[in-house]
Amino acid sequence: MKKGLYILLISMLLISCSKFQKTLKSEDTAAKFEMATELYDAGKYKKSFRLADQILQQYRGKPQAEKLTYIHAMCSYHLGDYYIASYHLDKFTDIYPKSNKAEEAAFLAAKGYYFNSPVYSKEQKETVEAIEKLQLFINAYPNSEYLEEANKLVKELDYKLEKKAFEIAKQYNLIRDYQASIKSFNNFLLEFPGSTLRGDAFYYRFVASYNLAVYSVEYLKEVRIKEANDYYQSLKKSYPNSEYLEDATIKKEFLQQELNTFNTKS
Repeated sequence: MKKGLYILLISMLLISCSKFQKTLKSEDTAAKFEMATELYDAGKYKKSFRLADQILQQYRGKPQAEKLTYIHAMCSYHLGDYYIASYHLDKFTDIYPKSNKAEEAAFLAAKGYYFNSPVYSKEQKETVEAIEKLQLFINAYPNSEYLEEANKLVKELDYKLEKKAFEIAKQYNLIRDYQASIKSFNNFLLEFPGSTLRGDAFYYRFVASYNLAVYSVEYLKEVRIKEANDYYQSLKKSYPNSEYLEDATIKKEFLQQELNTFNTKS
């Protein structure tokens, strides 16, 4: 029984493949359109895309063009080819702005850019582009059913930019370019005022200023200790319950001892 069922399934698959290959090689655009639609509905996106791609130009300006253009773009999206998908989905919304699929296409085009965003440690050109595309969608469809997801994606992408800027500022401290680290953290705090990394930035900015003071040449030590103390006070005032406050306080007290020694010498 099982063997017979297996043979039947194989036979059906072979017939299906044979029919697809025959249609793919034929000149019958109507048959290709019909099969592309059937295959798309069945979730066979690679085959559907091949057929749709063959006849897309031939249907330009015809009543079926809207559906075929949508299927062609969506196949790329489902196949994970987001660069191509976003391009074609954007094109779909430009050509058919009044389509009942326009809102979905606009959202998925923007979401395709989201998927192309790299990890935070890499160049973030695609991340910025994705945020811009999602924001354009949010502005164009303020009552969209996709609005909540779009805002969530923007938040994730924003965090990626924050994380990159934050790690760059930390890296300057690790390579002992303390002034660059302080400057980068100051820029970070201005650029991302609502960041979840804000408290960490206050602490690491103080650490950079602490290191700058400790390793400073003698004639700059006093002013840099005072600057470090200012950053400590900012941390303490803004985040009185910070997990870093104990360590920061130890460092601050050491700087005070250094300052007292310096004043005694003077």
